[in-house]
Amino acid sequence: MKKILYFSLIAAAFAGCQPEFNDAVNETGFYDNGEADFSTYVSVGNSLTAGYTDGAVFRFGQTNSFPNIMATQFAHAGGGEFTQPLVDDNIGGLLAGGQQIADARRVIQYSADGSPTPVILDGTPTTDITNIVAGPYNNMGVPGAKSYHLLVNGYGNIGNFPAAANPYYIRMASTPDASVIQDAVAMNPTFFTLFIGSNDILGYATSGGTGIDQTGNQNVASYGSNDITDPTVFAGVYNQLLQALTANGAKGAVASLPEVKAVPFLTTVPYNAIPLDAATAAYLNQSYAQYNGAIQQFRLLNAITEEEAAQRTISFSAGQNAVVIMDEDLTDLSAYSVPNLRQATAADFIPLPVSSVLGTLADPNDPTSVIGVGVPLNDGQVLTETEAITVDNARMAYNATIEALASNYDLAFVDIYDLITQLSTTGVQYDGGTLTSTYATGGAFSLDGVHPTARGYAVVANTFIHAINDKYGSSVPDVNPGTYPTLYVE
Repeated sequence: MKKILYFSLIAAAFAGCQPEFNDAVNETGFYDNGEADFSTYVSVGNSLTAGYTDGAVFRFGQTNSFPNIMATQFAHAGGGEFTQPLVDDNIGGLLAGGQQIADARRVIQYSADGSPTPVILDGTPTTDITNIVAGPYNNMGVPGAKSYHLLVNGYGNIGNFPAAANPYYIRMASTPDASVIQDAVAMNPTFFTLFIGSNDILGYATSGGTGIDQTGNQNVASYGSNDITDPTVFAGVYNQLLQALTANGAKGAVASLPEVKAVPFLTTVPYNAIPLDAATAAYLNQSYAQYNGAIQQFRLLNAITEEEAAQRTISFSAGQNAVVIMDEDLTDLSAYSVPNLRQATAADFIPLPVSSVLGTLADPNDPTSVIGVGVPLNDGQVLTETEAITVDNARMAYNATIEALASNYDLAFVDIYDLITQLSTTGVQYDGGTLTSTYATGGAFSLDGVHPTARGYAVVANTFIHAINDKYGSSVPDVNPGTYPTLYVE
């Protein structure tokens, strides 16, 4: 069976990346800071704050981080200097003592037939984490950080790497034993943004639910990298972060977390990605006849319900067909040599990287070993409906905490959840077009399928600015997203 392709990047995605629009009015006194003081703005968060784009941190991306965009606009209303821990190149990736530890950014590569495909840039990173560029900085966005990591002393100590230190924070920590929040507070901010928590669920979601839902377990030392943070832990950490950031009277804005299922990483590959003709469908139905017969026998024996039997029955027809997956939440029949198979539904989500193997042969010498058909997707290759609900439950708990604490601390609340939902449904209008979450061509998300493009970050910045203006009576101007690129071509 030919390898199945799931997305097509069109040349129009590159055309008109940076249309010209009029600059914002910038006469002195035209804009007002209201009740806010933007003179020392500090942003705290993870990769979304750092400007991570196309699977990497690189200078173009950092320049177009949403906090840097906001700082430029704050300058119209009394904002001061905004510093960032800039990396050394536009290649992306990291070195540690000369050894590469993180990939370069993703770019588009065209095959001989003109088909575009996202690939890792062919280049060697030059940013080495052993070359410390000690902060603190105004942008304290640390890629990979979970909420509780921001409180950990030694998170930037290279002696703790890789087990208990973050490579991005290592190169920017003010001292080896500092914490991210200590460095942020050391800047004595008059205004701050806090956008943290996505990584507390993201690893679980993007790994197909291979982590553990740690709800009920408050011992973060026992957590794995793909585990979901206990909502009580999250609430306690978030409160500590706000206590620290507001201790000197600073005002600020906090952001809700987006729905992970709405990003292209989980929406690009369709659940029914298998095209079949009638003859092939008939052959596959015959191949699964024994399995289907066993399922019906267990139903008759009341070992499984009629509903589960229907769920587990494999059936193909001419046209687009659902992929076959393993589902650990089904009744365990392994003692009878019956695997936990079913076909995916629209409530299941297939991660973007699976597109590279779906429809190919698991065994080149076995023409029946088509991945997603004869060979089911494994647990790490699909976020099942049950696992997606687990992610949603945690996100909703986190967002309830964020909104409540925004009220308690009298801060601006920025609804990023609503923004990402708009991008995945109606799209977001701007002067020059519409941004959507469609992979590569929608303009909002970069080639890693999770992080925004520069144009997407501009929309995020505007969403923050609107909430800040509403809360503090300021008149910080928007940016025009159309003046920012989507896919980087340099």
